[in-house]
Amino acid sequence: MMKKYLLAASLTALVVNLTFTKQTLAATLAAAPPEVTLYAAGSLRGGLSEVASAFTQEYGISVKTEFASSGSLKDRLLAGEKADVFASADLGNVLALNQNNLSGEVETFARNPIYAIATPEVSLTTENLLDKFLDTDVKLGISKPVSDPLGDYGVEVFRKAEQIHPGSFAQLNGKAVILSGTLPPERNSPGGSIVYYLQDINKADIYLVYYTSALSAQQISPSLQIVELPDNLKTQADYGLTVLKDANPGGSKLADYILSPTGQKILAKYGFNSPKSVPEPQGVGGILLAVSVAFTLQRKLIAAKQQKVKVSDERHS
Repeated sequence: MMKKYLLAASLTALVVNLTFTKQTLAATLAAAPPEVTLYAAGSLRGGLSEVASAFTQEYGISVKTEFASSGSLKDRLLAGEKADVFASADLGNVLALNQNNLSGEVETFARNPIYAIATPEVSLTTENLLDKFLDTDVKLGISKPVSDPLGDYGVEVFRKAEQIHPGSFAQLNGKAVILSGTLPPERNSPGGSIVYYLQDINKADIYLVYYTSALSAQQISPSLQIVELPDNLKTQADYGLTVLKDANPGGSKLADYILSPTGQKILAKYGFNSPKSVPEPQGVGGILLAVSVAFTLQRKLIAAKQQKVKVSDERHS
């Protein structure tokens, strides 16, 4: 009889303990804020990684980051992948999500001028930059247009060159080396990729890049020359930010944090300039603004596709 009593008491205690443990675990999971997923342009790897870390420390919300070319991330989101926040190296890719009713307001959260970075043998300066670009003995590299905004900015520089010297676009378009592909793990960063193409495999002598990436590359290889484009070739990248539809509340918090003085201060450490808002369309004026911006971006995209940089199969390898 005593044994039965002890067995029943033990089973009762076990059930109570399991119930308590289950309730405690459920309460803990309910109290823990959900993880935020951030998709961001590769050039933001350093800056937004630090912003995400600071955000987690302040709010206790972990951030899962995915860095890749803005175009590929946009395509993945359009295909159904889920994320909470998308930070692009241009406005076109975030506006594409907004126009497909996949995201909310679009903001310009950072600006990043395009610079040239070169091996020391080129002796590149702002004054001789266009001559060096056109020199048939100098290998000029750009990123892949259309899929990577950096490539589109490179083509924009070529168009500006055409206004200075007619015929320049065709020449630059014909000689440009498309720098893309799989990177070694130790070079998988904005600065590392530049060093890889310019010095590790000597695929280009000059590379049109974001200023922030050039700074990172020079930290790895101080011999590389960072050169500002002349006024008539200057081009600037506007970085777009948006929160995806059905994002968890932490997504909006992270977006606000990126735009906050704290987030902006961190981005400034990496060479990014201050942002300018792009208001969400409201009323006729807002709609006209959105349509105007979208039309301009779409027209540039179509032009880029029509005037794709022509390279040999060897250059693509």
